[in-house]
Amino acid sequence: MKKLIIYWFRNDLRLEDNPALNHACALAEKIGAELLTVFCHSAAYGALRSTSTKWGFARISAHRQQFLRDCLLDLRHQLQRYECDLLELDGDLSAQTDLWTYLLQRYALEAIICEEIAAPEEIAQVDSLRVLHLPVHTMWQSTMYAPAAFDFTSAQMPDQFTTFRHKIEKGAYAIRQPVSCAISKTFVLHDSNLQKFAAIPDANLVDYLSYLIGDERSSFPYWMTEFRGGSQAALQHLSHYFSTDLAHHYKQTRNQLHGTRFSTKFSPWLASGALSAPQIVAALRQFEDEHGKSDSSYWIWFELLWRDYFRFLHVKYAVQLYRANGLSKTPVTLPEFNPQQFQAWTQSQTGEPLIDAAMRELIVTGYLSNRLRQQVLSYWLHELSGDWRVAAAWFESQLLDYDVYSNQGNCLYLAGLGTDPRGYLGGRWFDPQKQAKQHDPDGSYRRLWNAL
Repeated sequence: MKKLIIYWFRNDLRLEDNPALNHACALAEKIGAELLTVFCHSAAYGALRSTSTKWGFARISAHRQQFLRDCLLDLRHQLQRYECDLLELDGDLSAQTDLWTYLLQRYALEAIICEEIAAPEEIAQVDSLRVLHLPVHTMWQSTMYAPAAFDFTSAQMPDQFTTFRHKIEKGAYAIRQPVSCAISKTFVLHDSNLQKFAAIPDANLVDYLSYLIGDERSSFPYWMTEFRGGSQAALQHLSHYFSTDLAHHYKQTRNQLHGTRFSTKFSPWLASGALSAPQIVAALRQFEDEHGKSDSSYWIWFELLWRDYFRFLHVKYAVQLYRANGLSKTPVTLPEFNPQQFQAWTQSQTGEPLIDAAMRELIVTGYLSNRLRQQVLSYWLHELSGDWRVAAAWFESQLLDYDVYSNQGNCLYLAGLGTDPRGYLGGRWFDPQKQAKQHDPDGSYRRLWNAL
């Protein structure tokens, strides 16, 4: 029997700087196994079949599905350079009964290797493989800093971001260095029979959501070549961004509401794993070496540290972050779901121009500036007295750059049920009229989205 290693792509849709994939390649070469790469269209990642939340809206918007499709098409093209195919499956990996019957009859399965994701649904997917006694091994790789580099455990991690940041800065911990792709044509599995199990049988499949019409007002026009999903566009954008002086103006522009240049725009590629945090930091450090450091270039690292923080917070608290009460030690009564209020909020019918403009941009384009994300979430929590979980689910549905860690962490934080010391609804309120005067003084953003 031939030996087999399966690499399961999850939120790491790239070949470059993918330590878990490199580990799978090294193991295949060491033991003389063949490598099979797979991706699962499960509910967490963009199911091919329709899925809905318990509040009645689609869990994955068409915008998110299209961006994912582009990421996967790009990944396929990268893999084909090594004569390696990507087997796309419909449903969780553990549910592929026919596939497992076929593989286990013909191959000696040595390992299923994938990145570790410390969120309940993703943990359950791995556990379901272990219940079947399948040899699955996970590797942590989605942060700038490797947990092994710290001199403190996940249980000892500070709850407050500022304390965490100071600890990181004083500790001078090393950031993981990007690694090159280690796939070789010599150990790639070639088995044409596997295509009968594929959810996407044609490797050259055209965009199955091509009916989407791009809106020229978008701040992240993902239908354009330079903003498409996948590592090729991500690396080109990374190179272009740091070839300009934008990094020296980031802190001053990051709170703007509209445009393709006011922020780094790395987040959609980071969320899909087409781009890694260490790749960004490597480019940032090179920029600083050549052009000097500034408050703005520091702030790019600062924002990436927030991303790391929410990931390590998940390692520490796991499922507790998904309780209705979050991390609150006292009982909290969350409001009942009000369909009329939800309709008004999501369909730009609140009567508050800044909120209506922002929610229209989100639903039309799948993107929203960070400043406006905070604003619309605050409005849902405070003015409409909404359940934070509904907002988290809506952002998951709509955002191109949905990230399970940051989405959950931000929504909990603003609701006062995360690590914010102010407590439940304790003050993270953004006055929409004050915010409009400060960030859209001439009303150009609101007019752009037909809210004035």
